[in-house]
Amino acid sequence: MKTKIYDIQKFNDQAMAHIKEAADILKKGGLVAFPTETVYGLGADALNPQAVAAIYATKGRPSDNPMIVHVAGMDQLYELSSLQSEVITKLTKRFWPGPLTLVLPKKEKVPDVTTGGLSTIAIRMPDHPVALELIKQSGCPIAAPSANLSGRPSPTKGDHVIEDLNGKIPMILKGGNCRVGIESTVLDLTSEIPTILRPGILTQGDLEMVIGDKVVLDPALDRKKHQEILSPKAPGMKYTHYAPKAEMIVIRGNQDRVRIEIERLKKVNEEKGRIVGVILFEEQAFRQAAHDFFAKLRLLDDQGVDLILAGALNDENPIGFAVMNRMLKSAGYHIIEV
Repeated sequence: MKTKIYDIQKFNDQAMAHIKEAADILKKGGLVAFPTETVYGLGADALNPQAVAAIYATKGRPSDNPMIVHVAGMDQLYELSSLQSEVITKLTKRFWPGPLTLVLPKKEKVPDVTTGGLSTIAIRMPDHPVALELIKQSGCPIAAPSANLSGRPSPTKGDHVIEDLNGKIPMILKGGNCRVGIESTVLDLTSEIPTILRPGILTQGDLEMVIGDKVVLDPALDRKKHQEILSPKAPGMKYTHYAPKAEMIVIRGNQDRVRIEIERLKKVNEEKGRIVGVILFEEQAFRQAAHDFFAKLRLLDDQGVDLILAGALNDENPIGFAVMNRMLKSAGYHIIEV
């Protein structure tokens, strides 16, 4: 398949023509990769089961891993879910468009393939002009997991998408580097207490402040060791994610000891002829880490390293916690404590 690749840096007549062409592909059941503020998405008409099935096939994604559906307005949200509440109103008014996904009961019209067979649907409104215009032009809600091959690091640059999906889908829309760099916070509103299923740049405290009540973390997020979740309620809860091609080890502990251990392991492995890459963020650089983490994994893959040594972030910080959620999955929970 020949993939059309358009780079949209500013909105003009040509850009709008490219977006309209992409929207026409979606209307006909095709797939389009597009930028959002979090990571790039691989989109299809969320109400077309054949189109959504093509996402799973293209990515090699397990069929019970639910997708996030992207909308451009509240009318589309209520097209997909009948639940209306003051909490939804407060959250969407404050955080949409933005990196917050809400898990709600789904209407019957939503195909089971879109929700991984669940009775709930994950919905968000992306904060990116290309994404919003694409949804509007297509006239349909867009199911879109990250635009990468399943298991690979999430794409935060257009070139990451091209590396994984060129020749596999009809069109890729490039729109610059993603502003946030990790996927959205996923909040389940179907339980008695709002529950974070996936941490992101919007934190537990951010959500509690707007709701005016308690928000809790899903128990799965507190697990120190990887355990299979039989029925994932949000993307990324069950399967190994974000893995680089190289072996990866996370070193966790006092920052000075972490640096010393990374240097020791680097030397030992280089003496064995291995190419070693290092990911080590400044101690309080949590937002920078969120923005850069996936891009650093991709860069080290491009450099052909055999081993990645990554310094853990302080997961007592809520954004550090969100980044560590990805880092530990990337390393397959291979951790050295120092």
